[in-house]
Amino acid sequence: MIDINLIKSSPEILKNALLHRNKHDVTDELIELHNKYLTITTQLQNVREERNKLTEEFAKAKKTNDNNRIKQLSEILNKLKSEISSLEESEINNQNEYRELLCTIPNIPDEECPIGKDETSNKVLKQVGTPKQFSFKPKEHNELGETLGLMDFKRASKIAGSRFVFLFGDLCRLERAIAHFMLDLHRKNGYKEVYVPLIVQSNAMFGTGQLPKFEEDLFKTTINTYLIPTAEVSLTNIYNNEILKEEDLPIRLTSYTPCFRSEAGSAGKDTTGMIRQHQFTKVELVSITTPEQSKDEHERMTCCAEEVLTKLDLPFQRVLLSTGDMGFSSEKTYDLEVWLPGQNQYREISSCSRCNTFQARRMNTRYKNEKTKRNEFVHTLNGSGVAVGRCLIAIMENYQQEDGSISIPTVLQKYMDGQTIIKVEK
Repeated sequence: MIDINLIKSSPEILKNALLHRNKHDVTDELIELHNKYLTITTQLQNVREERNKLTEEFAKAKKTNDNNRIKQLSEILNKLKSEISSLEESEINNQNEYRELLCTIPNIPDEECPIGKDETSNKVLKQVGTPKQFSFKPKEHNELGETLGLMDFKRASKIAGSRFVFLFGDLCRLERAIAHFMLDLHRKNGYKEVYVPLIVQSNAMFGTGQLPKFEEDLFKTTINTYLIPTAEVSLTNIYNNEILKEEDLPIRLTSYTPCFRSEAGSAGKDTTGMIRQHQFTKVELVSITTPEQSKDEHERMTCCAEEVLTKLDLPFQRVLLSTGDMGFSSEKTYDLEVWLPGQNQYREISSCSRCNTFQARRMNTRYKNEKTKRNEFVHTLNGSGVAVGRCLIAIMENYQQEDGSISIPTVLQKYMDGQTIIKVEK
């Protein structure tokens, strides 16, 4: 959530941000609603002060048995009571109205972000590794997995619907090995592993920005809670409505979880294979920092995600997202895109975002600034470290052999008892 005072003091900042994000400009409407709320609040304060003053007079009149004054003041106080009740209701309604609009406004993009309508304006910052040249036509992961007898989409759809998969045998072991490897690596890089709730309440979804605007992308339970679309929700909200010590920042957390997304906005996209599923696994990274730490932390987090791909010897590129492609809560996002030879293109495998105080304001998460001695909002960051399912896909396609078998990357072999290759299971 953006600071309303910033919007009112510099409305052109929000106007430009909404223009660059291809969103309808609601700046003037928001300011008008807030001013109306402040006007009612001032009126309410004045009436309360008048009531308090007359209440004192009423007490004095009772002491002196001034019956005429008592009667007069009683009538006025009753009218003021009714007026206060009406103003309190109006204040609440107007506060809700301006806050509801404010909560739907995305974060203000950093000035370094390319301005553009969609992903076509994203900027490739660097490429790491060279795509392998195969002596045969490389297959996509779903063909490889089904040929190996270790991946089944048809049976999964029979019991769960589309965009689900069964993995069997060595592919299950490889998926666990990838996650184990990532968690060990991130632990060495200073992230504390956390086991998190997979079901959260609406205030947690609001805190990280999924609600109220993106409810259609979520799976909701029968008791009005939600399945997490990413461990970012649980990890970032750990300190919801808390005041942290500056000496404890930055806080770095990681978690390996299933993630659940309805993919409501992706109809017709990636309908085959494991690229875009309703259920998938991911290792998430979250950092909570002071404002001074957040820019360096963003680079550090992205490098930690890149290290995963480097150690797996997977070609990838770092991309700076444009204003029209970045997420709702982010002010700046790097995507890591891994090379998939079966598709002959780079595909996203990680997004690392810096959110400034946007999420902290929604969660009311602050820290005690030792210099100012004031409670100030923290900065939050999140990133995939990386998406396990897409990493499995990338390994299958980049390490495939002509006979359909899959070599296991060296760094993962110790997690699979020294196994070096995945072949057709009997």
